[in-house]
Amino acid sequence: MSIFRLLAGLMFVWSLALGSPVVTAQVQDDAAQALLQRLVEASNAEKADVLKKISESGDERARGWLEAFANGKLASVKSTGATVIVVNNVGRNWQITSALNGEDLGEVSRRELKTVRVNNTLRSEVDGILSVIDLTVPNPEIRLAAARNLLGEVDSVLAGQIEQRLPEENSPAVRDMLSIALAIFQLEQGDIDAVEVLSGSLNSQARAALNNASNSDDPALAAAAGKALDSIEQKLKMNRVAETLYFGLSLGSVLVLAAIGLAITFGVMGVINMAHGELIMLGAYTTWGMQQLFPGQPGLALILSIPAGFLVAALAGIAIERSVIQYLKGRPLETLLATFGISLILQQLVRTLVSPLNRSVVTPEWMSGSIMVNEALSLTLNRLYVIGFALVVFAGLMLIMRKTRLGLEVRAVTQNRTMARSMGIKATKVDILTFALGSGVAGLAGVALSQITNVGPNLGQNYIIDSFMVVVFGGVGNLWGTLVAGLTLGTINQVLEPWVGAVLAKIMVLVMIILFIQKRPKGLFPQKGRAAEG
Repeated sequence: MSIFRLLAGLMFVWSLALGSPVVTAQVQDDAAQALLQRLVEASNAEKADVLKKISESGDERARGWLEAFANGKLASVKSTGATVIVVNNVGRNWQITSALNGEDLGEVSRRELKTVRVNNTLRSEVDGILSVIDLTVPNPEIRLAAARNLLGEVDSVLAGQIEQRLPEENSPAVRDMLSIALAIFQLEQGDIDAVEVLSGSLNSQARAALNNASNSDDPALAAAAGKALDSIEQKLKMNRVAETLYFGLSLGSVLVLAAIGLAITFGVMGVINMAHGELIMLGAYTTWGMQQLFPGQPGLALILSIPAGFLVAALAGIAIERSVIQYLKGRPLETLLATFGISLILQQLVRTLVSPLNRSVVTPEWMSGSIMVNEALSLTLNRLYVIGFALVVFAGLMLIMRKTRLGLEVRAVTQNRTMARSMGIKATKVDILTFALGSGVAGLAGVALSQITNVGPNLGQNYIIDSFMVVVFGGVGNLWGTLVAGLTLGTINQVLEPWVGAVLAKIMVLVMIILFIQKRPKGLFPQKGRAAEG
């Protein structure tokens, strides 16, 4: 038996050495119970010291204990000495939970509880402690949020606590935020040295404090604050430029997705497909439909919408090509009018079968939110995903066009249809597959658009003209030209909009393209082959 006891003792010591979670939690609970018991038994004069020790314990439960104390809901069970939190104190029996683990302990008679007394002085003490208590928790994100909440709220008491906390803080982000919070308070007190701390901050409250200081009666302080504001304004301009470029790339990515399928069909078949926008719309409605099939699972629905949107739009494209376009080859005006009629039919079909009203598509959680680069610049995740998706689709099409037999035949038909036929290539089959591929990519564009705008019957009409401009500007049938042209036009449009408005910006882009085509009629990347010479 002694051997077993020895082994048990060794295992216990070993678990302590390895920091066993069970042992660690028990030790933490014992320490917490001791602090809470002291708070219960202490006099009002001694409670302030106990409250401070609770706040410095680093225990994530400390906030709940302090809030319960301030609200008069912290108590101990007379028979066991266990510390509890009163959840409901109406009537003779009170509902209680364990202060240590939140376990529901049911109802007990209020006579069996000893409520911890609290007065206004202690409540004020708790309010000050709660302002900084989250600065001691292990999670740096919680500490950063707590430090940000202190901006503009620091008083002389909090200033002293922050000064004590700064040397102990090991997170640079939290330390910087605390320094800014402290500097704002010091600047309000007329401390000119605080200007240097705030001079590089893009935080709005720091700028507001500097703006107030620039109107100070102290000439030196006003001059220093004004200089700091000028420096911050330059940084803000750079961030606004970066934000504009980001939104421009996002818009450009949408244009690339919308135009790249059109570039393929226009380049191979010479077809002006005015129903291309409605194929985009079908891809967007497919995404909405998948979310109806998988309610509560927007992420899964979106992933399944990628192949589904491609197939739906591709099948619609094949139907259009077989029923109308094959009979109108070489007749561009009739093709334009016919496909325009098809676009109206598709729009009305959606209005009749679904609804004339817009539908909203739920964005998955992993696409929601933004990446904060700094206080003045954040990048929305949904647009970032659209940019990445556009690049992936472009890379996939490049692989198809360069590494597959279909791509080889498409390039051959594009460059010289007659010669390709004489070499045994079935141009009709290539036309069908090409139109299906281009239409499928339009469906993928609709899937992407559903994440940044509402889905409606007129969705495609907003992008059809821009898509043709991208194709003409980049060079008919050239994928690299479509990519460069889409990103370029999107960025230019986004840069112009704040200055001249959305409508005038589009007009100016159109005029610039017309002038460019006068100099380079075949676009940025001209088509190669004998067909380009004709």
